[in-house]
Parts: sequence; structure tokens; C-alpha cells
Amino acid sequence: MIDTRAVDALRERRLGPEHKSVPPSAWGLTVDEFLGTAPTLADFQTPVVSLDRTRLTSNIAVMADWAAARGVDLAPHGKTTMAPALWREQLVAGSWAITLATPWQVQLARAFGVQRIMLANALVDPVALRWISAELDDHPEFDFFCWADSEETVVRMAEVLGSPRRPVNVVVELGGPHGRTGARTVDAAVAVARRVAETPGLTLAGVGGYEGALAHDRTPDGLAAVARYLGAVADLHRTLAAEGLYPGDAVVTAGGSAYPDLVAEHLAGLTETADVPTRVVLRSGAYLVHDDGFYADISPLIESRVGADHLASAMHGWARVVSRPEPELALLDAGKRDVPFDEGLPTPQRVDTVDVAADHHISAVNDQHAFLRMPGADADHAGVGSVVRLGLSHPCTAFDKWRLLPVVDDADGANPRVVDLIHTFF
Repeated sequence: MIDTRAVDALRERRLGPEHKSVPPSAWGLTVDEFLGTAPTLADFQTPVVSLDRTRLTSNIAVMADWAAARGVDLAPHGKTTMAPALWREQLVAGSWAITLATPWQVQLARAFGVQRIMLANALVDPVALRWISAELDDHPEFDFFCWADSEETVVRMAEVLGSPRRPVNVVVELGGPHGRTGARTVDAAVAVARRVAETPGLTLAGVGGYEGALAHDRTPDGLAAVARYLGAVADLHRTLAAEGLYPGDAVVTAGGSAYPDLVAEHLAGLTETADVPTRVVLRSGAYLVHDDGFYADISPLIESRVGADHLASAMHGWARVVSRPEPELALLDAGKRDVPFDEGLPTPQRVDTVDVAADHHISAVNDQHAFLRMPGADADHAGVGSVVRLGLSHPCTAFDKWRLLPVVDDADGANPRVVDLIHTFF
């Protein structure tokens, strides 16, 4: 499902100043050579974002087991990390495919030999369409799906594709009120499916969408909105099956990382759709590293909701105090270019090896600084040079700030040991 040699070759790349926070002593060494020096996180410059090896491994297993128990497949959203080494771990653990969001991301994944890809987006760019068509023709093992939410999308695809040797699999996307893309009604989506079914060069392969745009909490109203939407996705699939529009097997896909439980509850039964073998595919991406913010509150797989087999944050920021201009304020050397801030600001967890007080918080981030507020702190607390561990929210906007991420053995240790380096491609 992925070219192991291409992934392993990343370890032969040489490190340099283009790799943010890597120590100058590592410049010129390969990844493996540097790891051979037994580095610790303290060897890295701040700011830095690290991954936790134990928690990564646990999160992969927790999600794989959870999905298998509910009869759904995983196609994790690779745009979260854009890290082929992590995609490989997810595929080895049983993921059916890798989901991506743009044609360029698909091209990157193909460069690393990913054999089954779902583009959770419409594909109307002529350059990308011609490339996909050629890639399908040249590589019979390549399995590809993209989305369409309008008849115009189908027309644009057909204009570019003509009559290729291998048709492109198309998933009809159903949206929701005030959501993102997607046909806004089941009737409109059925019309799109009919147009796909009658268009040479395209194959109707299933239905899908994204429920995460319809709610951002677990209030009764939020859960009800998601449930109604997923019920409509199920109805759409049954309608297309009843009309005989599917030429073969079908895929029904939904799911971010906020409501996988509702996806399984409302869609898993579709695997028994009469006369149409159906695969239900969950596209969660954030579960791999989870977080200490948005997903830590909303995911159904947190410890307070499921107990032992739960997801845990496998990413942390590390920043140094560079200024103490006021008694209750410390300025850290991590800002918007280093840590995510779109789904909640970072949360301070430790100063050096001491847990912070509950009322300590980050009040703002600039491009390269964070404002750590410490009510009641004296001038000696969090002195200049202290290192603050930060909990982060939203992995999708954490990874894109880093081209290389150290993986530590245990982020809770006094001086975590660096056991790997993960390349990202953004």
C-alpha cells in the first residue's frame, strides 16, 4: 500500500539549517547518523514541537480496534500530517486507504507509492485531471476516488477526460445547511449521481460527505444536526442502490475526528445494503496525534468517555521564556509560526519539570512570541531561560509549521530522548 523503500530513504536525508530547531551540531548528518548520537530534546533549540512515540503507537491501535469492532474501515486524512512515515504506520495497522484534500497532495502520496487514495474534494483542475488519468492508465494497481457535488462538476471532468482507458471513480458528495461543499439536498445529489452514471470516463463509486462542518460541540442540538445529516447520507445511498445506478461495489464515507461514533452508528449498517456490496469508510485524521484542546473536548474516544482504551495527545510544544517584563507575565519564544492557534490557544502544562498552576494561561500569540499570564506569580517564577511545555489544539495546523518533527520516547520525562525524526511535506 506504500513504497517502504521511499519512506525509508527519508532517513538518509541530510539535516541542515532549513530544519527549524535542529541543533547546528546535527547539520550535515543524516537522520540515522544524528539519531546514533543519542540526542535528547534538550539538544534541540526552542521553540520546537515534538511527537510522543508511545502515544502515537497507542492512538493508532485504539482507533484501528475501535473501527474494526464497529465494522467500518479507516481512510485516515493524510493532510493532517503530510508525513509519509506516519501514513505507513496507519496503513500497516490496517487502514484501507489514505484520504487527501488537494491534487498536489495526491501527487505527493503517489511519489511515495500510496496505492489507494481518496481525494475528499472535487477534481476539476485540467492539469490535475490529465495527470490522474495518465496515472490510472500507467498503474493498474492504483485505486483512486474523488468527489462531485454538482452536475457542472461532472461536465467539467468529462470535458477534460474524454474516454480514458480507466474511468475515474466518483463519490457523490452530500452537504448540509450552512456547511461546506456538497449538494444541499438528496434530490440534487441523486441528479449528480445520474449524470455520473451516464458519463463515459466516470464510474459512480459511492456517496459521502463531511459532518464536522455542521456542529462543533456535543450539545444535544449539535449531535442531532450531525445525526440528521448522516441519516440523509444513508438515504442517498439507498436511493442510488434502489435505482441500480451503481455498476459494482459502493463506498459510503463520512467522518472527521469529532463524531466517528455517530458515523458508525448511522452508517455501519449500510454494509448490508441489498444487491450492492458496500464499504463504510471513516476518514478521521486527527486521531493519530489527538490534542490537548478541541479534540480533547469533543472526541468520543477521550478517557472520560471510554476509559482505558482512549486517545491521548501525542504532540507538545516547547518554548523558552525570553522576557519577564512584568511580575505576572512571561514572553515565550513560540508564536503563530510555530504552534497552532486557530482552534484554541496553546495551554501551559509545565515550567521546566514543575506543573503550572491551573490559572496560568496563554492570552495571545504574535508571529514569534506567546504571552504567558501567571496570576499571583512572583518575579522568580518562570525565569528567563525556563522551558515551558505547551499543550496544543488542532493537529492540522500544528504539522504545517514544521518540516521535521522530533519524536520522543516520553514527553512526560525530565529530559525526553529523541528516537526518530519525521519529515513532513507542505
